[in-house]
Amino acid sequence: MDWQIVFQLILSVLAGAVMGAEREVKKKEAGLQTYSLVSLGSCLFVIIGFNFFEVFSNAVNVSFDPSRLILSVATGIGFIGAGVIILRQTRVEGITTAAGLWCAAAIGVAIGAKLYFLSFVSLILAVAILSGFGILEKMFFGKENK
Repeated sequence: MDWQIVFQLILSVLAGAVMGAEREVKKKEAGLQTYSLVSLGSCLFVIIGFNFFEVFSNAVNVSFDPSRLILSVATGIGFIGAGVIILRQTRVEGITTAAGLWCAAAIGVAIGAKLYFLSFVSLILAVAILSGFGILEKMFFGKENK
């Protein structure tokens, strides 16, 4: 059993859960499960891509670039993000959730690529943005937290 991969998968779930917990506190539809699955799926795609690269790196007439898989994750999560954005009368809802899911996917990608420090710092920044910037928007710009 490859314990490194197990560690990466569990770490990606935990990172997604940390972001999702903040969304749960704010009673958003996308929460623990959604953020955890997005981070896990992204991490898994990267692990698979890197392993395929190792398998096919010496093969003749085979071109495999794991960075294309990362691009596909970023593109694919855009479809999920588009699905959570809703226009209600004169305001748009779900943009922060869509951006959070996109960020959770990127953190999962970083964990899958074994960029642990980058993923940790990004997670801290993402949670700070999700939990604290709404307060700043209300104080300085008069926006209501929803």
